Amino acid sequence: MTPSPMDVTRVAAVDAAHAARVLDAVRSARLSGERAPAAPRPVIERSWERMLRGGVDPDHDVRTGLLSREEVERRREASALRHVLPVLREGLLSSVDVVQHIMVVADDEGRVLWREGSAPVLRKADGLGFELGADWREDIVGTNGVGTPAVIRRPVQVFAAEHFVRSHAPWTCAGAPITDPRDGRLLGVVDVSGPLETMHPATLAWVGAVAKLAEARLRELHTRSLERLRAVAAPVLARTGGRALAVDRDGWTAAVTGMPYSERIALPKSLAAGERRLPALGPCAVEPLGDGWLVRITGEPAARGATRIELDLRQRRNWTVRVSGGAGAWAHELSPRHAELLYLLAVHRGGRSAAGLAADMFGDPARTVTVRAELSRVRRYLGGLLAHRPYRFCEEAEVEVLLPDDPCDLLPHSTAPAVTEHRRPATAR
Repeated sequence: MTPSPMDVTRVAAVDAAHAARVLDAVRSARLSGERAPAAPRPVIERSWERMLRGGVDPDHDVRTGLLSREEVERRREASALRHVLPVLREGLLSSVDVVQHIMVVADDEGRVLWREGSAPVLRKADGLGFELGADWREDIVGTNGVGTPAVIRRPVQVFAAEHFVRSHAPWTCAGAPITDPRDGRLLGVVDVSGPLETMHPATLAWVGAVAKLAEARLRELHTRSLERLRAVAAPVLARTGGRALAVDRDGWTAAVTGMPYSERIALPKSLAAGERRLPALGPCAVEPLGDGWLVRITGEPAARGATRIELDLRQRRNWTVRVSGGAGAWAHELSPRHAELLYLLAVHRGGRSAAGLAADMFGDPARTVTVRAELSRVRRYLGGLLAHRPYRFCEEAEVEVLLPDDPCDLLPHSTAPAVTEHRRPATAR
């Protein structure tokens, strides 16, 4: 009989040292192939499996070169996370000296850009290589509170020997991803770490809530930027004949004239001024306007003709949909949720109802509202390439899915039951 997972937070709240000893025994047994006294928590076990497949050494920590101070400063200036540091500090640093924790903020590549908090704990962190400019990706340093949330895209607490690398076992970490509300792209991770005896059951919820506050702040800043662009665009659009719209650099619409309002349009990653053919709009004249673009539609959209849709899921993150056909070729980077949805629609070419997709994604066919809302967002860039009743790719489109070599690496962030099933090798199903 397989042992049940240990309730880490409950046991550690009563006796942290005992919990640490049990987890050490669990880790040692799993790595040696022996029977463990308890099962690792599922989120930890999946991370350990990734480490074993990736060849991470559990007995030797690996430290890649630190970024220079100049590179750290450059990344800070380029990161949207700098705008939410006041939110993170107010939410997480007010009590770190009392509880002996530090706050760490890393970018989307796992590089530590900010690190503040208890001075004694900061010195201990130096001994682990947990310092400014360090690389704390999961596939470099093993299961941890920075790298693991970045992979699975949700908050994770890693207690004591749940860390894959043995030298990290004296620590407990709780990290949460921070995503860009404009496109779902991972911006980085905020983590609270400290000696294992300082672990509190509420730490994970606390860190997760502050990360959500940071994302709310980013949404507020984006709304303000659209309002500024709208003010600049209003007199220009008033003088413009025909169809035109003002959008920010990410394609979010500030104002339109002569056409229905669409919340967002798909833009190429490296858009430049001039005559361009844009998805769903056709031939356009594009010119800079404030912090965005003025897009004038100069002709009717081209006939679609044969369309090819390529869904690239080969990487552990940074998934892409590429479309080519009569209206030209373009690509769009997918959020984790949209990567899941499009994968499921590619698997079910005959179509899937909202209830079916809800069951595939959440194990709950009643969650159709969430599914419909996400598919509405997908249609902003795929438009008529998606049909509904049931939801499916249009019949005339050729759809190809590029998958990772190892099925276990398929959308590693996903907990969707249907995706989890497809991660298993065909012989094990």
